[in-house]
Amino acid sequence: MTSTVPNAVEHADEQQPPITMFGPDFPYAYDDFLAHPAGLGQIPATEHGTEIAVIGGGLSGIVAAYELMKMGLKPVVYEADRIGGRLRTVGFEGCDPTLTAEMGAMRFPPSSTALQHYIHLVGLETRPFPNPLAETTPSTVVDLKGESHYGETIADLPQVYRDVAEAWNRCLEEGADFTDMNRALRERDVPRIREIWARLVKKLDNQTFYGFLCDSEAFKSFRHREIFGQVGFGTGGWDTDFPNSILEILRVVYTEADDHHRGIVGGSQQLPLRLWEREPEKIVHWPYGTSLKSLHVDGEPRPAVTRLHRTAGNRITVTDARGDIRTYPAAIFTAQSWMLLSKIACDDSLFPIDHWTAIERTHYMESSKLFVPVDRPFWLDKDEETGRDVMSMTLTDRMTRGTYLLDDGPDRPAVICLSYTWCDDSLKWLPLSANERMEVMLKSLGEIYPKVDIRKHIIGSPVTVSWENEPYFMGAFKANLPGHYRYQRRLFTHFMQDALPEDKRGVFLAGDDISWTAGWAEGAIQTALNAVWGVMHHFGGETDASNPGPGDVYEDIAPVELPED
Repeated sequence: MTSTVPNAVEHADEQQPPITMFGPDFPYAYDDFLAHPAGLGQIPATEHGTEIAVIGGGLSGIVAAYELMKMGLKPVVYEADRIGGRLRTVGFEGCDPTLTAEMGAMRFPPSSTALQHYIHLVGLETRPFPNPLAETTPSTVVDLKGESHYGETIADLPQVYRDVAEAWNRCLEEGADFTDMNRALRERDVPRIREIWARLVKKLDNQTFYGFLCDSEAFKSFRHREIFGQVGFGTGGWDTDFPNSILEILRVVYTEADDHHRGIVGGSQQLPLRLWEREPEKIVHWPYGTSLKSLHVDGEPRPAVTRLHRTAGNRITVTDARGDIRTYPAAIFTAQSWMLLSKIACDDSLFPIDHWTAIERTHYMESSKLFVPVDRPFWLDKDEETGRDVMSMTLTDRMTRGTYLLDDGPDRPAVICLSYTWCDDSLKWLPLSANERMEVMLKSLGEIYPKVDIRKHIIGSPVTVSWENEPYFMGAFKANLPGHYRYQRRLFTHFMQDALPEDKRGVFLAGDDISWTAGWAEGAIQTALNAVWGVMHHFGGETDASNPGPGDVYEDIAPVELPED
């Protein structure tokens, strides 16, 4: 069991097929597409060497650029800040360089199977992430309303936590056919997935997460709903998600996105950086030894994009921060979509008006973290009186909310994520400097662990991030509000452009906030692969008949379309 409150009914058959985060909105097997020996497709030889703009050097942009390069195109990557996007790994000034902090993505589920493809491709290692009560987490403390409870498994916690766990299981079964959908996803039973999901989308699109709980007989107790909000399941409290659409939550629990997490050894930013430098063995047009890095002057992406507009022949003209202007036959936009509203001067003609509306309505979650380096994993010391760990992975209703203890062995320096918070809890930190934040966090944790002097173990200055205050992000990740399904469908399906007027084609949206599974690197990769298919199709290319791409099978698995009137 990996969560404080389990997110699913326990499976009786432990030999079930592994699950993948490929649905339920668009149940396409991206992992099979990537693994097929025929590759992702080809473009006409007359188009080889053609430049295409890829705006945004996060995981989605780098994956799209890498795969287009392999097809023989010349991706020109624009990046305003640094390669990696929200896969951002930083060090601590003056400390051992192996000590790192994950400011963005830090834990990845096995169900992210397309992500796993690229992790293995570049030779990265993973290890279990210390989530609450995960099997490899030594201990967890749940501190609510001034009372602390220590546990190594959920059985060590008071009965009320098991009652809340059971309430969540019942709620999912009664209101969302959890077991049936989970089985269909495991078996890749597309007709059954679509049948269940079509009914639930129509039923639940207007429902909040909190409303879904309140409608359940299992959660008639306000106390249970309050505990569930503060402690949650999988990665901790979910009350900051209560106003969001329940459909967003169901996508997470159906695909076990919040279970069995692993971290990337050495930091997640290595993935896009290694893809940037990787020289693929199978590549068209370009000589062996070509990489994205080698295709760019000085091995660096071009700077931030400041203007996007259409020019004669339905071409896309890009102006960058240095004032350079280049025109391309196609472009992929992978940055956060709000950039198109504020940071980049855009022509209205870039997208249909309904797509502009969807971009404007995109709802982002705020998120903040603060890390400190420490001399050693002192939390593994035992309290002489109780025999317990002196400090534990901590969930609390205090300002810190979630505290994670990260080590690389008992005799090495370690890292504490003193606080990881979302939404209103993140905004509470926004006016404070890193040191001010640390002081408040140490005070809160001191109230939970009065015998522990965390400060004496700190060996460097804290590092922090508030993603809502990052100028090229303005938020951590998309989270649809009730009634936003139609908007999300427009953005996700934008790669299918044959039905668009000719003067609205050629720019392809991709990235985490375009995906159905926002907040997960898997969604960034899936939309990148959609955009790769779209660009290939735009240039007159095609996939191998034995390995149809997402656009080839689109009509059979297209997301549910709700009426507009």
